[in-house]
Amino acid sequence: MGKIILYHGSPEIVERPEYGKGKPYNDYGKGFYCTEHLELAKEWACTENVDGYANRYEIDTVGLSILNLSSERYTILNWLALLMQHRRARLSTPIARRGKEYLIQNFLPEYQNYDIIVGYRADDSYFSFARSFVGNEISLKQLGYAMKLGKLGEQFVLKSPKAFEAIKFLDYTVADNTIYYAKRKARDDEAREAYQKELENEDLEGIFMRDIIREEIKQDDPRLR
Repeated sequence: MGKIILYHGSPEIVERPEYGKGKPYNDYGKGFYCTEHLELAKEWACTENVDGYANRYEIDTVGLSILNLSSERYTILNWLALLMQHRRARLSTPIARRGKEYLIQNFLPEYQNYDIIVGYRADDSYFSFARSFVGNEISLKQLGYAMKLGKLGEQFVLKSPKAFEAIKFLDYTVADNTIYYAKRKARDDEAREAYQKELENEDLEGIFMRDIIREEIKQDDPRLR
C-alpha cells in the first residue's frame, strides 16, 4: 500500500493516537479505528447534539503486516467470527449461542500478531444483521447482501505499537452534527429498510447457521465462496 491517508472521527482532536486505548468490545477489540473516507469519518464523529472532528493522518504501511478480511483468502464468516469474539451480543437462543461458539472455533483468523486489520465496520444495524445470521434467521447469502447496504466501506484498525509509530497527524476538519448525524441516521434507516425488503424473499436453498453446524462446514468449503 505504501503511504495512505486515513481519517478518524471523534468528539475530540486526536493528535497522538495512543496504543492500548479503546474499548475491548469494539469490532476488532482495542485499537485505533479509521477510514479512508472523509465523509464517513465526519458521520462517525458526531452525536445527536454534539459536533465532532474528522482527524486526518498519514500512515506508511511499508513493513507493517495487514490482515485484510476483504481479500479472497477470507470469507464473511471470518469477519463474523472476529466480531463475535469481541462484540457484546445478546444471544437468546441455543442455536445462536452454539453458532457463536462454532464460528469462533472454526473461522476465527489468527489476528493477534497483525499490525493492522482491515474489514467491514459493524454499525448498530449491521451488527443486528450479523446477529440474525448467527441466530439462524437469515441465510449466508442474505447476510452478504445486508453487509453491502448503506455503503459503509472498510475500516482500518491499528493494533500494534509498530502501527502507532507509523501514523502521523496532519490536521482536522470540524463535522457539523446537524448535517452529519442526520446523514448517519439516514444511512442506517436506509440499510434497515432495504434489509427488511430482502427478508421478504425466502432463501429456501441458502446456507443457514444450523446447516453450517450440522454439516460441520469449514473454511475450505467451496459453498462459502
